[in-house]
Amino acid sequence: MSIDDTKESILSVANKLFSRFGFHKTSMDEIAKIARKAKGSLYYHFASKEELFKEVVSVEMANLKNQLTIIVSNPGLNASDKIKKYLITRMEILNSAANYHETLKADFFEHFHFIDDLRTELDEWEKENLKKLILQGVDKGEFAIIGDMDVLLDVFIMTIKGLEIPFFLQNKYEKYSPHFESLIGILTKGLSQ
Repeated sequence: MSIDDTKESILSVANKLFSRFGFHKTSMDEIAKIARKAKGSLYYHFASKEELFKEVVSVEMANLKNQLTIIVSNPGLNASDKIKKYLITRMEILNSAANYHETLKADFFEHFHFIDDLRTELDEWEKENLKKLILQGVDKGEFAIIGDMDVLLDVFIMTIKGLEIPFFLQNKYEKYSPHFESLIGILTKGLSQ
C-alpha cells in the first residue's frame, strides 16, 4: 500500500469514528486499530489528533466548495436561481457533514482553535462567491446596486450560519428544509430591482 493510500485509509477511518463518537471520544489508538495501521503510521501523517481532525473537516469543506463552485460557474442559471441553489445545496451538504457539526458543538463548550483558520477561510471563500453571484445579478439587471457590499455579505454569512445550530444540532433540518426555498425567495427579492 502506498503512502497516499495509507493516509487516505487513515482519513477514512478517522472520518467515520469522529462522525460517530465525536472528537473527544475518539482516540488515535482506536483509529490505528480500526485502520489496521501502527500508531506510528498515524503520527507519520498527522502530528496530533487535532491535526487529523482538522484534515477530516478540511475534506468536508473541500467537498462543500467543489459542489458550490459548480453552481456559481453554471452559465445556464440566472443569479437569483444560482443563489437559491447555492444556499439549498450548502445546507444539504452541511447537514451530512457530521464533523463540521462537531465544530459547531465545540463552540458552546470549548472552542476548537485549531480549525479557526479553516472556518475563516470558508467564510472568506463564501463571501467572494456570493459577491460574484450578486454582481452577476446587478450586471444582468436582476438585482439593484448595493451600497456597502462587504457589510451586506458579512450579514448574509451571519444569517445563513445562524441557521446551522438549529438545523444541524437541534435536529430541525428535516422540519424546516422544505420551507428553506421560501426564505431564500425573500432574500433574493430584497436584492431585486
